[in-house]
Amino acid sequence: MAVLDSLLRRTGLSWQLLVKELSAFGVVGAICFVIDLGLFQLLYAHAGVGAVTAKLVSTLVSMTVAYVAHRYWSFSHRARTGVRREYLLFAAINGATLLLGLAVVALVRYPLAQEGALVLQVANVASIAVGTVIRYLSYRRWVFPAPPTA
Repeated sequence: MAVLDSLLRRTGLSWQLLVKELSAFGVVGAICFVIDLGLFQLLYAHAGVGAVTAKLVSTLVSMTVAYVAHRYWSFSHRARTGVRREYLLFAAINGATLLLGLAVVALVRYPLAQEGALVLQVANVASIAVGTVIRYLSYRRWVFPAPPTA
């Protein structure tokens, strides 16, 4: 506990602010996950849009909603560095964590020769967990940096 208190003091965070950030981050992530799944289903199964196009659109919409929600809620207390800069970094971080997730699943599936749905789903969930930690820390560090101190 002392180590965490020390870390919070060094980063200028309070317990309340950390809880606010993490809980808002989780709520936004859950909502955007539902948006992504629902929009994909709507476009692919009901509107007749191709699978890849439906996935692209659902991802772009959910990512944009996530950016806006994080900017104005999760990290609302952080510095503003411009929508264009923030959104491009946000998209790049999301792209990098997507590639990481694909790499983890591909590694388990091909070189490790695992074909079981349960094993692959565990790899998928693990990659999502790692990606979520990377996204949270990256958003705090680069997309929504701390306001300059006087």
